[in-house]
Parts: sequence; C-alpha cells; structure tokens
Amino acid sequence: MTNITAAEIRYIKLGRGGMWAQDCFERSELHFGYHNVPHELCAVGDWTAVAALMENQDRKPGKAKDMTREICDFYTLNEDCLWITIADRHLWWAFAKPDVEWLDPTDTQRPSRIRKTLGPWRREDISGNALGLDSLSTKLTQVGNYRQTICRVRAADYLLNRINCIEDPIAARARTIRLEMIDVASSMIRQLHWAEFEIMIDLIFSRSGWQRVSELGGTMADIDMILEQPTLAERASVQVKSSASQAVLNKHIEYFNRSGIHARTFFVCHSPKGNLSVPDDAGIHLWTGKALAGIAVESGLFDWLLERTT
Repeated sequence: MTNITAAEIRYIKLGRGGMWAQDCFERSELHFGYHNVPHELCAVGDWTAVAALMENQDRKPGKAKDMTREICDFYTLNEDCLWITIADRHLWWAFAKPDVEWLDPTDTQRPSRIRKTLGPWRREDISGNALGLDSLSTKLTQVGNYRQTICRVRAADYLLNRINCIEDPIAARARTIRLEMIDVASSMIRQLHWAEFEIMIDLIFSRSGWQRVSELGGTMADIDMILEQPTLAERASVQVKSSASQAVLNKHIEYFNRSGIHARTFFVCHSPKGNLSVPDDAGIHLWTGKALAGIAVESGLFDWLLERTT
C-alpha cells in the first residue's frame, strides 16, 4: 500500500460497548444510531431542526449541540475522512463512501443508518504490521474512552505516522543509539573474564524472574546452573561458554535430550565458532553474539559491563 492521507480524522464508537463492531468489519460498513432523529432532516442538512429536536428530547443546549455535531459529521464528512475505532485490543481504520443509508429499524439494538466503507476495515499499518493497543501511545488510544459516538482525534499526526510506518525522528535516533549500545555491549562482553561472564548470565536470569537453585559453575560436567521459575513451577538448565563450536553445542543438546530432567535449556556463548543452530521447538534456547548483548542491555546491565571494562 502507498501512504494514506486524510483531510479529517474521526473516532467512531460502533454501537454501545462496540456491539456493532464485528458486523461493521465483516460487512465493510460504518454503523450509527440516533434512532429518534429522522433521516430526512439530516439528508437535507437542517441541523438547526436537528438541534431543536434534541432539545425537545430533554437534552441540555450544550449536549444537544454536541450530539448534532456527531450526526452532522456522519452525514457530511467526505471520502477523505479517516475513520478509526478500537476493538479486540486493536486500532481499526477505514475510509467511507459519502452516501448514508437509512435502515428504519424497530429494534434500537440495531443501527439506524450506515455508510459503506471504501475498502475493508484494517487493523494493520500499510506494511502489514498489527496496530495492537499495547504498541500504541496512550495519547492516541485514550480516544477509546470517549463516552459518546464520534469525536476528533487529537493525535492525528501520530496516527498517520503509525499507519504509514513513518518513524518519529526522536524514536529513530533512540533506535540508532540502542543499536550502538548493543554493539558496544557485545564488545565488552567478549572482554569479560569467564567468571564474570557467568555472573552476568546469572544476573540476566535473576532479573527475568528465574531463581538459581544450584551453585554457579561448580563441578557439574554438562551444565553450569539450574534455574527455577516459581510462578510456572518450571526448571531449566544453563550451559555457559565463552567460545564454542557446533560440536560442543550438539553435545549439550544430546545431554539435554538424554537426561529429560528439565523442560528447557539455555546455551549461552559470546564468541561462537561459526554459526550455531538448534532444532526448532525443542525447548533449547541459543544466546550468542549481538542477540546476547541485546538481552544484557534490556536487562539493565550496560553500566555493570562498563564498570568491568574500564
């Protein structure tokens, strides 16, 4: 897909509690309520009459004006308006055709009028990456707390950048710095004494919620530590090597498969001899090189490494 642009952006709540959302996604539609407002008044744009009708329905003038704005937006915003909604822990977006179809429902649990979307509702950016709420800023997702039906989206620039995969300059700079930190951390790890390297691995696991239930290193021939994850009642073994070949790794894999003691094992090596690999989905985790350095940085050990290499 090419980058999208929008003259206007609106958030729309698709039914109370989003009860119309799935139908909208499946049918490529925008659903709207206000069952007591005649379609004829809206179709001719008599918004003064609509506001008066709202006030006659015991709405305060300010509330009536706000509701009239919502109805006006649904009827008048053109194809260049980007509509968004939130459902299933994702942000969804679509553009809609201008024509409004009146459904004349007798059941208020059904929408009273609809607009067809120009294409399917999407919950991914233009590169196909999911727009999950956990990956989006609260400055955008807070719009989902809007209590009525339609409102403007204040974080419009942020929204379009996320959909168009345009990275914020500050975020791009931070990503570059982080990659440089990982590169430096990788070099610092290679300078560690083997005992310090084992301590670093122990710190990584302890900061991840694992508890070591064995001595560090010691006389165990095939593993360097045994870990326990209390919340999962799971145990794992760890083999730590400064340098290792595929043959050394294969020997550890054979031990792991043969022993059957632990559900998973970790093979950690900062300077592998060649490209190491492990079988998929076998409970065997391989940490080497830059990937290992990234884990160390994420565990907050950059300063720890710096202290031991200066």
